[in-house]
Amino acid sequence: MNQFDFNKVTDRHNTNSIKTDLAIPRGKPEDVLPLWVADMDFPTAPCILEALHKKVDHGIFGYSCIDQNYFEAVKNWMHTEHNFEIEQSWIVTTPGVVFAIACAIKAFTKENEAVIIQTPVYYPFKNMIDLNNRKCVTSSLIEKDGKYQIDFDDFENKIEQNNVRLFILCSPHNPVGRVWTVSELTRLAEICEKHNVIIFADEIHNDFILPGHTHTVFSTISEYAAQNSVVSTSASKTFNLAGLQFSTNFIQNPVLKRKFHIERDKTGYDEPSLMGLVAAQAAYQNGKSWLTALKKHLQENLDFLRSWLKTNLPKVRLIEPEGTFLLWLDFSSYGFDNKTLDDIIVHQAKVWLDRGTMFGFEGENFQRINIATPRPLLQEALERIRNALETV
Repeated sequence: MNQFDFNKVTDRHNTNSIKTDLAIPRGKPEDVLPLWVADMDFPTAPCILEALHKKVDHGIFGYSCIDQNYFEAVKNWMHTEHNFEIEQSWIVTTPGVVFAIACAIKAFTKENEAVIIQTPVYYPFKNMIDLNNRKCVTSSLIEKDGKYQIDFDDFENKIEQNNVRLFILCSPHNPVGRVWTVSELTRLAEICEKHNVIIFADEIHNDFILPGHTHTVFSTISEYAAQNSVVSTSASKTFNLAGLQFSTNFIQNPVLKRKFHIERDKTGYDEPSLMGLVAAQAAYQNGKSWLTALKKHLQENLDFLRSWLKTNLPKVRLIEPEGTFLLWLDFSSYGFDNKTLDDIIVHQAKVWLDRGTMFGFEGENFQRINIATPRPLLQEALERIRNALETV
């Protein structure tokens, strides 16, 4: 018997959860079923709860710092899970990966300089570029036979035409679910080296890789990649800890690290979140068995959704994922415009997904669904969508 019950439904209403408690403020029905934002509907691992309870019982929540215990925990995790050998001097902590992206933009570019992203992609990338008064340059991924590929010629041309200084890489890719191969990452690194582009690698989904695929840490690709990149990770996606505000960035080049560190410090962020630190350390030390069980549940949810769509909604096309717990669904066969599709899903089906155009114009007629949820909720969401589509 599985000691972790991922099919138990936990009510998240009135818990300060943006997933559930922002429905009405954001114009959604009060009884909408939310499978949008990328956190999970499961309590975190018992070993993490135990560590947090121990810290609460201690009762003192003063200023915090990372120590050798945390370093050893993250070092062992990155070695065991990702074949990545780290040094303590590379680490800079931030409240989250998006915070780190903003720091990198300010550290490595000037106002009005260009930053490139590969769309459709996690929408805070563009938000951080725009809000920091940089020029957002997009290179569209190409979908071919249900798999997204990099248009390397377009990527390089856009870098040349716009004198791009920074590339924000999403690896594994959210929302299209690609786990980039060594050859793809090598080609990206070569182009960036040719044009002296720094890379920020958002690898927050690195622990969710489907069988047959392997995540490669970007900075291991080449010496240029090692010396000209920031690799950003967090236990927040892996162990459902986003609200604890803690992530780890690996920066091997001391010059880049100093620039990044200065921009972080300018924000007034001096010490890491104590509870975030405690949770991450416990996760990396003792969370493997929970994660293994979780990934089994996610695989079963993926298999269920694939089969369910084939039988009940064959016009909805699933882009087969290679990683993450976020699925990219194509509704274009219905012929709706985006506004109509959103209205059907949100107000008739009463299901809250992320509309595809949030990730770029390439997401037209797509929706992103988060399957890190108990299967009864996933099934209910799919049935609601089917019933709504059948009435239009």
